[in-house]
Amino acid sequence: MFPWLLFALIAVPLVVIAFAASRRRTEAGEKVDPKEQQELEKEFADADAYQAKWHEQDKEQYRQERLP
Repeated sequence: MFPWLLFALIAVPLVVIAFAASRRRTEAGEKVDPKEQQELEKEFADADAYQAKWHEQDKEQYRQERLP
């Protein structure tokens, strides 16, 4: 019983402190500059547009190969 009591009094608080520290570090690293966010959203929009264009071209090429 004594080892379990030591575990509860020492290890559990250390785990809680480590979790809180890692969470704080993560929140600090997630702050994004609005200009960077806007640029990132533009890149995603461009990628989505390119993917849609490529998909249509691939679909047309598939039809031509399949039905000459």
